[in-house]
Parts: sequence; C-alpha cells; structure tokens
Amino acid sequence: MDRNDVLAGFRARFRLPDDENVVYLDGNSLGPLPASVPMRMREAVEVEWGRSLVRGWNDAGWIDLPARAAGKIARLIGAPADSVAVCDSTSVNLFKVLAAALSLRPERKVVITDVANFPTDLYVADGLARLLDRGYEIKPVQFDQIEAAIDDTVAAFMLTEVDYRTGRMHDMGAMTAHAHACGALAIWDLAHSAGAFPVDLTGARADFAIGCGYKYLNGGPGAPAFLFVAEKHLPEIAPAIAGWMGHLEPFAFSPGFVPADGIARMTSGTPPILSLVAFDAALDAFDGVDLASLRVKSQQLCDYFIAAVEANCEGLELATPRDAGVRGSQVSFRHPEGYAIVQALIARGVIGDFRAPDIMRFGFAPLYLRFADIHHAAEQIGDVIKTGSWDEPRFKQKAKVT
Repeated sequence: MDRNDVLAGFRARFRLPDDENVVYLDGNSLGPLPASVPMRMREAVEVEWGRSLVRGWNDAGWIDLPARAAGKIARLIGAPADSVAVCDSTSVNLFKVLAAALSLRPERKVVITDVANFPTDLYVADGLARLLDRGYEIKPVQFDQIEAAIDDTVAAFMLTEVDYRTGRMHDMGAMTAHAHACGALAIWDLAHSAGAFPVDLTGARADFAIGCGYKYLNGGPGAPAFLFVAEKHLPEIAPAIAGWMGHLEPFAFSPGFVPADGIARMTSGTPPILSLVAFDAALDAFDGVDLASLRVKSQQLCDYFIAAVEANCEGLELATPRDAGVRGSQVSFRHPEGYAIVQALIARGVIGDFRAPDIMRFGFAPLYLRFADIHHAAEQIGDVIKTGSWDEPRFKQKAKVT
C-alpha cells in the first residue's frame, strides 16, 4: 500500500525520529516538527529580531504575518482568506465568536452543545453566560439528540466536528442547514478536523468556526489558533474583546474603539511573532497537497489499523465508528487499563495518548504516516496486551499530561 501512496513524498517535509520503531500516532494532540521550521525560526530570531530589532515589524513583514497564515489555513477549511483570522487561543476565540453569535440573536437564550464536547468549550460558554447575566442557558445534550433539541428558542449550537475522545464526526452541512431552518446559528470547533481532512465551511454555510494550530496543522506546542466568521456577519458584529489590533486605525491610538473592516476586527492584542513564524512555516507542509487524497488516505489508515489491532489482540472495545464516513482521522479503543497500556506502548516507541476514563486514542496524520507504521503499531499493541507487559507500576504512575 505504501508503494501506491500518492502522499508518500510529503513525509520528507517532517523531522521524525530516525528510529524506525518510533511510530507517532499523537498528531491529534501535537503535530511533529515540520522540516521547514527550524531554519525559519533561526532567521526570525537571529536576523529579524536580533539585527532588525523593532524594525522587523516593517522590514520583515511581521505585521502581515497573521493574515498570511490565515490565507494558508483558509484553503484547508474551505473558507475565503478574508474570513479567517489567526490569533489568540481556541478558548479565547470561542468566547469571541459565541459572544458575536448571541449578539445576532438577542431574543433567544439557549445554546445547544454536545454533552461530550471538549470540556474547555463548555467552560467558556458557561463563563460567558454568567458574565452576560441575561438568562442564557448552555444546554448540553447527547450526540443523537442534538438535532431534535434545536428549535426556535436556540440562538446557536456550538459543536466540535470530530469528537475528541471517539473520533465520531458530525455532518456539518446537515446540522448547519437544520439550525438555519430553525433560525439558529452554527459554531464549529475544528480542532480535530483542520489539517486531517478537507473541511468546507463555505459549502456548509457555517456561521462561525474556531480551531487550534498545534494538532494536525503542526504549528508547535501552544501555537496560535484561528477563527472564521461568515462574511455576511462581519458588518453586524462588534468584538467582545476589543483590542488595538482590531481597530480600524491601530496606530492612530485613538481612545475610542472603531472596529476594523472585515475579519481584522476579531483580532485583539499584539500577535506572538515567534509562534506565528513557526506556524506559518509549518503550514507550508500542505503546499501542493490534494485534500481529497488526504481524506482517502486518512480513511484507509484508520480502516487498516482497526483491522490489524482486532486481528492481533482481544479485550479491546472499539470506541470509534467503523463507518469511515462518520469518522474523523483517529481511532480509539476502550480498556480498563488504557492508561498503563498506552504508557507501555510509548516505552516501545508507539506514541498515542489516553483520555479519561478508559480511552486509548490514536491519531492518523496522512502526510507523514505509512501503512508499515500502522502494521508495526498494531503488532506492538497486540504484544503488550497478550504478554501483560503493561502491568508494571511504572506504567500506572499518572503523569501531569496524559
């Protein structure tokens, strides 16, 4: 299968360990280092910052860096470049887009979300509702009951396209269409979508979206996040977090806030240039990538992994949909000793991660993973479980990051 892989050549765009026994299946938590980043970072630090000093904002084009990175992300998520901003974190960006959505539906007080949504999304929504103190209800419901819960009392739904634990995927187009039919707005979290497979925000007629830069986009630990606002909404919204970079004339230093035209109004503080340099360089790994091929390989890798793991061991429960059409780019298995098993695998070089209470989670990034990697990983999982090698105290000692 590797011989026929049309994406095989893109693996060279990443710096992966030389050890063939290391298989990185945690790109859905932190992407690996793109090969283009170190040299670009050295240039930014030693030349642009070291020699140009503050002149780097103009001479090195730092001030335009967020927009350049946004344009690269826009292609991956099916959005116009001028509807995407790179800034802040996913949590801050969710606060901003949710506040904007509520301002567009002031008579409605309900926000629908998935009961299994990523917890920080729930925290942010609850915090905003308490801050506004206008009777808003953040209503988490079961995955299969979300559509039925959306009615004419709902201002917006707030959903992560791909569930971070199981990899189950919402139908973005159908769910957005249903919300619009009820007069509600659609907010999508693309943390486990962008860079893993093609997203079509424009085709789905999404209203708002957010996403992070450090997972499948490989922007580095704590990389800046991004947000999307449908162009039709931009003239109607004022940012809940108004900062000088979102001002119409940031260097006029006027005391009153006048929002910038377009998506720039959704930015706020000074952009983190060194992080943005790394992120912008990392996004070049997607140059020339056919996104349809990305999706095909993602599905093939996941299918191959499921079959190989189930053939190699017993005692694991598949938590991820078998149907590739409703699955993101990850596979999760349940096991009561999932944490220890994952730690034993990491000790052997097969790097996945664990999510409470019992999820062993493996992410599949099609640009650098090979089918040979997946075969090796499945063999190691089978051996760890058959031999019980996970049953050691060192593998059961919980680290701060799981």
